[in-house]
Amino acid sequence: MTPEQVLQLATDGNARLQSLIAEPATYMQLGIVAAVYIIARLVAGQFSRLFPTLTQAQDVGGAHPLARAARRSNNLIVPLLAFVLLRISVDISRSALGRSWVVQIALSITGFLLFYSLVRSFAKTRLVAAALMWLGLPLLVLHFAGLLDDLIAILESIALTVGTLHVSLYDFIRVTVFGSLLFWLGRVSNSTGQDMIRRQQQLDLRTREVAAKLLQVLIAGVVFVLLLEVMGVNLTALAVFGGAVGVGLGFGLQSIASNFISGIIILLDGSVSVNDYIQLEDGRTGIVRELNMRSTTLETFDGKDVMVPNEKFIVESFTNWTHKNKKQRYRVDFSVAYHSDIRVLVEIIKQVVSRHPQVISGDDVPLEERPDCEIDSFGDSGIKMFVEFWMDGIDDGKNRVGGDLLLMILEALQEHGFEIPFPQREVRVLNDPPSLRPLRDRT
Repeated sequence: MTPEQVLQLATDGNARLQSLIAEPATYMQLGIVAAVYIIARLVAGQFSRLFPTLTQAQDVGGAHPLARAARRSNNLIVPLLAFVLLRISVDISRSALGRSWVVQIALSITGFLLFYSLVRSFAKTRLVAAALMWLGLPLLVLHFAGLLDDLIAILESIALTVGTLHVSLYDFIRVTVFGSLLFWLGRVSNSTGQDMIRRQQQLDLRTREVAAKLLQVLIAGVVFVLLLEVMGVNLTALAVFGGAVGVGLGFGLQSIASNFISGIIILLDGSVSVNDYIQLEDGRTGIVRELNMRSTTLETFDGKDVMVPNEKFIVESFTNWTHKNKKQRYRVDFSVAYHSDIRVLVEIIKQVVSRHPQVISGDDVPLEERPDCEIDSFGDSGIKMFVEFWMDGIDDGKNRVGGDLLLMILEALQEHGFEIPFPQREVRVLNDPPSLRPLRDRT
């Protein structure tokens, strides 16, 4: 193209633009756009006055998930309403005025603003927000410019065919983009749904956990089916595939299926719940922190997480220390010398143990649950004593009550003059009979 032709095109374009600007329909379209935004602002303001708690700017972390979502959606009200009204105004302007290019431009700009507000409000990480912006904005530009269909046709022409398998570049990009979007939406829906279920305090803990796990399985199934649709897989072929999967579950995947079913049984029968203190058959102990589809997470007191397959809680025995009653009974052993006044000592130890803030004691406590000091046995060096007490929780980790009581008992024994015995041995030296003396001693 010669410079003269370029100059001629620029001149024609300038003349065309001036003629369009001079048309009364252009100013009427500008009035329509202004009216649309005024209406959107008025409706958003009215919504804010009707629901002030749902549209406030701050996002309270402990609020209900729906309330948090409504607060995040506050910035979407105006662009969403404007986008809907402008889309309707395009058809009205085209039929009434014969022109709609101003409204069309306003619709495109509003679409960009709506997409930007949506990403900023719901993308929790910077990486996800950047990926959505770099992928979404070019697609929107091509869509509003009317070039998206042409680009799709070009991408579909770039294909690889191997036998009956035909994969185009468009298919690869579509599966990658929409697959990532589906997984992101599934993850957000799963976390929000589980948060909502666990906040239903009118339901017991086991019911909430079962509902949360079923929701997780349902969302995973829906995402899988939608991903197959995006990939273009015929869902009627899943009937044959389902039979093959059933055979695989019966042989190679039976352990996974067993753990999954065991997890559902555990949640339903309530033998294990979150925050229970569990002791396994092999001696490992920990507090249940999470019940997953495949395993149960036990947190030990030294900060380690033990992943226990759910099947172990069905086929093996275990001890649930806090299943029905959080109160536990423990004992502390000590010894005193034989010459000690045991009757006085017993009363002193009872009073000392009762003073510990975590030990259950008091006149309103049943007699069998109050601290009790008794003789255990008579040892080689002293009298073996023990004191029994009840407490809420487990005597381990942050609740080291037994160690505190040993120190308090030691201080009480020292204060009142009681002797703590230590191993003693008595050695007697006997003279040998004369008949057993060596012969050299007789000479």
